[in-house]
Amino acid sequence: MKPHELVLPTVAALHPYEPGKPIEELQRELGIGEAIKLASNENPLGPSPLALAAMRQALDEANRYPDGSCWAAGRKVAERHNVAPERIFMAGGSVEVLNLLAFLFLRPGLNAVFSEHSFAIYALAAAAAGGEARAVPMKDGYYLDLDAIAEAIDANTRIVFLDNPTNPAGTIFRRAEWERLLARTPEHVVMVADEAYFEFVRDPDYPDSLAYHDERRMIVTMRTFSKIFGLAGVRAGYAVARPDLVSLLHNVRQPFNVTSIAQAGVIAGLDDREHMRRTLEVNAEGMAYLEREFRRLGLAYPKSHANFILVEVGDGAAVYQNLLRGGVIVRPMGGYGWPRHLRVSVGLPEENRRLIAALEKALGRAA
Repeated sequence: MKPHELVLPTVAALHPYEPGKPIEELQRELGIGEAIKLASNENPLGPSPLALAAMRQALDEANRYPDGSCWAAGRKVAERHNVAPERIFMAGGSVEVLNLLAFLFLRPGLNAVFSEHSFAIYALAAAAAGGEARAVPMKDGYYLDLDAIAEAIDANTRIVFLDNPTNPAGTIFRRAEWERLLARTPEHVVMVADEAYFEFVRDPDYPDSLAYHDERRMIVTMRTFSKIFGLAGVRAGYAVARPDLVSLLHNVRQPFNVTSIAQAGVIAGLDDREHMRRTLEVNAEGMAYLEREFRRLGLAYPKSHANFILVEVGDGAAVYQNLLRGGVIVRPMGGYGWPRHLRVSVGLPEENRRLIAALEKALGRAA
């Protein structure tokens, strides 16, 4: 008997998540020694210096298992958000939270609702748990339609996944839309607010989901240390939720799910206000530059509120391959249903300039 015959059909039909191409892989394939990567929304400044120092010190105790409860890191996060520590669930990246929530609340016959063109893990997590992945069309091309999402919720819906800003479009939904959705969402639905990029948002009408937590609604706010803190490589994130929801997550997590190295980086990184300030400054300047250059090149893009931008280039696959030959790695969007688009992370000034120069050449070749 084949192993595929012994698992859920939804699992057997899955395709693994495809991350951005690593620089090392491009160098092996094409022999390019000066490649840059603007594909995975990473912090171009690198990790917080305070976090780096703390992690180096933590390496001396790497022979010891980490604190499985994440006592110190969890309290540091709770203090930052002014919530009780029992409302914090520390995780090995926010993706761990997504998978655990699907494992807890989905099974055959139940469904998760989310927007099309959203973070790919929503559909993967739902299908892996045996549930139905119910994708709702976007409005105006690039925006989550929260009213349509409310219409898609039924008696068998257990989770709604919302990324705000959304990935890969970088767009946001605003307070009035969010409040309408909450008012229409039944109490049996877990509302997951995936706010991995919330630190980059400057729109005053952006709804911080933490302000809407109460003892009636099941809201889970997800945050990450991969982006603004520059700790993508150590895998650290967290969820804020009601204590009874957090308790369930602890019931099904792996023991020692957050390494001691990651915990040390989290605790120190939260205090590094200068690194955060500089990251926001570099991102704002880089975003403004990319927008100007895309307009100059006649390329359309939605307004992004994150540290990346989605741009329409025509034949996305062809332009992507031409950029690779120029040593520039971005993210093709065919897998997200946007074959005419690329997602570009905001880099350092010299990286952004190199991207635009390579893009001009790539567009000429594609044409």
